[in-house]
Amino acid sequence: MPQEPPDPARKTRIQAQNEELILDAALEVFSAFGFRGSTVDMIASRCGLSKPNLLYYFRRKEDIYTAVLERTLTLWLEPLRKMDAAGDPLEELTRYITVKIRLSRERPEASRLFANEILHGASAISDFLQGPLRDLVDEKAAVIQRWMDEGQLNPVDPRHLIFAIWATTQHYADFDAQVRAVLGSDGDHMRAAETAVLTLLLDGLRPRD
Repeated sequence: MPQEPPDPARKTRIQAQNEELILDAALEVFSAFGFRGSTVDMIASRCGLSKPNLLYYFRRKEDIYTAVLERTLTLWLEPLRKMDAAGDPLEELTRYITVKIRLSRERPEASRLFANEILHGASAISDFLQGPLRDLVDEKAAVIQRWMDEGQLNPVDPRHLIFAIWATTQHYADFDAQVRAVLGSDGDHMRAAETAVLTLLLDGLRPRD
């Protein structure tokens, strides 16, 4: 009889470490080969665990995939959650855009996995997109709208502003091969990207005297 997977509330340190190993390996495999092209054996090999050991933590490939997506969404949305309604609008947006650029540089595979899921209809995370994600975007759009109503930012649809930030920052992860082909593979182009994206977005939002 198969063992029950570990209760999240009662995980040991080793169990938590193994889950992170599995999810890190699965992210690499899924982002490289997609859901259909990936196998549990490939993930087990990548993380150095036996297949039976891996299946102790996650019963099916679908469960691993969902867990990777959920962790990815938590990582990518945390900077938006931290946007402070009481803060200075331009400082808060600068911080958010800067963190998003850093995530594109440090975790490009996470962005590519998410983009691939969206392009294929987002069936694994549709409930999240229509529920928690929509609620978070509505909440932060209301904050940005208030800043605009108070004259602290130039007016623009706040939801489309959030979409624009996502598109411009995650472009450097999702289309890394194209960026490197155009710019050349040598050197750190992300510093220049950060400056360009901040200038493009914030200059358009900064009120003119």
